[in-house]
Amino acid sequence: MNETKDVPSRAGTRPRGGRRRRDRTTLAALTLAVALSAAGCSGSSGDDSTGTSISYYVNADSVASSKEAAATCSKDSGGRYHIDVVTLPKSADNQRLQMARRLAGGDKSLDLLSLDVVWTAEFANAGWLRPVPDSIAQTIEQTTLAGPLATARWKTAVDPEARLYAIPAWTNTQLLWYRPDLMERYLGSATPPTTWDEILADTEKIRAAGGPSWIMVQGKQYEGLMVWFNSVLASAGGAVLDPANPTHQTLTDTPEHRAATIRALTVIKQVATAPGHDPSISNSDESSDRLGMESGKAAFELNWPFVYPSMRSNSAAGSVPFLPEMTRYASQLAEGGPDPSPAELAEMTAVVAKKFAFAPYPGVISAETARTTPGGTNIAVASTSTHPELAWTAAQCLTNAASQRTYAVDGGNPPTLSAVYDDPAFKEVYPMGDIIRDQLTAQHSSPRPASPQYQTISTLITAKLSPVGAWDPATKADDLATAVDNALRGEGLVP
Repeated sequence: MNETKDVPSRAGTRPRGGRRRRDRTTLAALTLAVALSAAGCSGSSGDDSTGTSISYYVNADSVASSKEAAATCSKDSGGRYHIDVVTLPKSADNQRLQMARRLAGGDKSLDLLSLDVVWTAEFANAGWLRPVPDSIAQTIEQTTLAGPLATARWKTAVDPEARLYAIPAWTNTQLLWYRPDLMERYLGSATPPTTWDEILADTEKIRAAGGPSWIMVQGKQYEGLMVWFNSVLASAGGAVLDPANPTHQTLTDTPEHRAATIRALTVIKQVATAPGHDPSISNSDESSDRLGMESGKAAFELNWPFVYPSMRSNSAAGSVPFLPEMTRYASQLAEGGPDPSPAELAEMTAVVAKKFAFAPYPGVISAETARTTPGGTNIAVASTSTHPELAWTAAQCLTNAASQRTYAVDGGNPPTLSAVYDDPAFKEVYPMGDIIRDQLTAQHSSPRPASPQYQTISTLITAKLSPVGAWDPATKADDLATAVDNALRGEGLVP
């Protein structure tokens, strides 16, 4: 299949990888799902069939690296258990629906669940998840980055305080991707912008001088738009819900909060309506944004790290007009060939960096206030599991440093454990790793609102924001607040 044609996954868990070629790990997931079996098909981890069978329900995009980690954990268990990987549908909504139906029906065949980071509150509140044992939670809290850790917490009616209901397995965060060669040519400097105002100003200067004018963002009515809104809102000093009281919306409840929401919406409108903007911005997603950047229509792109191996591989294949010098690496990046050596990867990185570089996510008020929305997956133990102790043991193995290295290097999913970012194998694949780790700290990370009603909240917000920018920010702030209030009361649209 042509690697320049993507099948986008739910935003926040951006298109994920499955190939073991370390130079193209993330991009491979975009075609992996086509070859996977239908929902419910299962496959043993393969290396060890002795011991208690532990089922592990995994989203289709990540099944290859998950099976690899499961096989290792099964073998290392010494015969105590073997992990059977069950492939969930490619669609996040169908994944959620299938697991919810089974759990609601008391299905005892479920042990381990691969959960999108926005599902923790819903599944825990419904009584479908076992809380992480305190002895395990203490270690997880000490070693896991704050951003992904927050997505695994929830406080049910019987909990005295918020606690872990899952273990973060892998994560993600968006970066600013830019064309340093265009900036040098049209602006006289390749220093990347640090705020949305600077991106808009630099883009206008480039456009006025005859250069490309699109700013690639996710403006389609889907979860990607929610991620964009949440990141800009948090960077503006706002939030959708009160973290201390998630039954209370904070979009317009105070003058300060309303001002932050209007400020964020103003940024989104400015990007969507800027001179020479992407005419298809209200239909843009991660994949179309990647292609827009690779085709030379933009100097700036906000997207997940999967765009980097895509740019490298596709330019080597001759599909990127502004990187013809990469075609000399076509044989090293060809499918079926040997993995490039670290020295070869370093050489390619240096070539790509001259025309495609990365920087931290932009701020709204200043660079220091920039906050991004983490994506990723958490592993939970089903409340219906008949082997909870073994399931937690397996979950610990599936989320340890070795497994997270597999997910990152072979699967294209950044780790949640800070220590893995110092691993040489990880650094080969992720030259932007230090920025990713920094953006997943408490200072720069802002998870989407934790709520059992999140699906409804997200659906209503993205519906109100679409078509993106075709509204007045002040009026839209009130519309969004009303929609969230309705969702919290159980009214309005049900996904």
